[in-house]
Amino acid sequence: MKKKSKKLIITVILAVILVLAVFLPIPYYIEVPGSAQNISQYIQVDNQTKKTANQDGTLMLVYIREMHATPLSYAMSFLNPFADRDSAADLYQGSNEKDYQTVQQYYMQDAINEAKYVAFKAAHKKVERKYLGLYVMSVMPNSSFKGKLHVGDTVESVNGKHFGDSQAYINYIKGLPRGSKIKIGVLSESKHKTLTGITKRLGDTQQYGIGITLADRTEVKTPIKVQANMDGIEGPSAGLMMSLQIYDDLTHQNLLHGRKVAGTGTINAQGQVGDIGGADKKVVAASRAGASIFFVPDNPIPSVIKKAYPDLQTNYQEAKKAAKKIHTKMKIVPVRTFNQALEYLEKTK
Repeated sequence: MKKKSKKLIITVILAVILVLAVFLPIPYYIEVPGSAQNISQYIQVDNQTKKTANQDGTLMLVYIREMHATPLSYAMSFLNPFADRDSAADLYQGSNEKDYQTVQQYYMQDAINEAKYVAFKAAHKKVERKYLGLYVMSVMPNSSFKGKLHVGDTVESVNGKHFGDSQAYINYIKGLPRGSKIKIGVLSESKHKTLTGITKRLGDTQQYGIGITLADRTEVKTPIKVQANMDGIEGPSAGLMMSLQIYDDLTHQNLLHGRKVAGTGTINAQGQVGDIGGADKKVVAASRAGASIFFVPDNPIPSVIKKAYPDLQTNYQEAKKAAKKIHTKMKIVPVRTFNQALEYLEKTK
């Protein structure tokens, strides 16, 4: 009887350990290759019928799968050469999960707006873009606006000045004397208000600013209706591919010639393609989905950053390395602008 009781206790303990290993969330997240999906499932122009993969080819957005780690999944992730692990603290950067999700949704909305603007301009269609200000994505701990600014607020002016994009705001603030008193106009929860503070040193850099991470807040109006239902896909990295999809729908050009074309990269109003995270994982996902072409940003790394992080690679270098590792036949195509991607599709079949 005692032996049976002892075995039962051991069995129960092992079962509890197993359950905890499989289901107990720990403060880490794992990123692995996700999937590549037909963008026309998410973007529709003027109520056009959704395309299938067999209709004139497919443009595909690629995403990374991010999951809350458990002890078992964390340990198993080391067997995957394309898995990355981030602590919750590193991922949220001082915010919380709710704010993090809100930020990703803002990034996606901005990406949709810029993709529409770029595509309509390229297709010579009527489009109106209004710049509303800077979305506040996070506030640094040492910012004098900590506790005053909140995620989702919109900075509409700095010292009474309005600018047309985030870089202009950054350049203006960068030109102020260190520790300058600064006044910002803010839209917060539908109310306009003015906040005052001083510029503070930004992290380990020698630059001074108001201490926020930001994204452009825009409004884009088009006479031709564009519907975007991203169904849980977040972040800005689908910008390039969304702009190509909208352009293709507007012009009815046969850009794809039956090909499956995947890619990644942010997009701005000037049609410039910006860097993204996880280029290696997206190559794996696109290759698994049968893509024959993969567009990836190829922007040079500033010398100051390269000096501080000598092992840092461009998105294109990451993508090429991953493609070689998985022995894919998929063509890795470096781009810096929307026009470069468009010209590549027009000139190749």
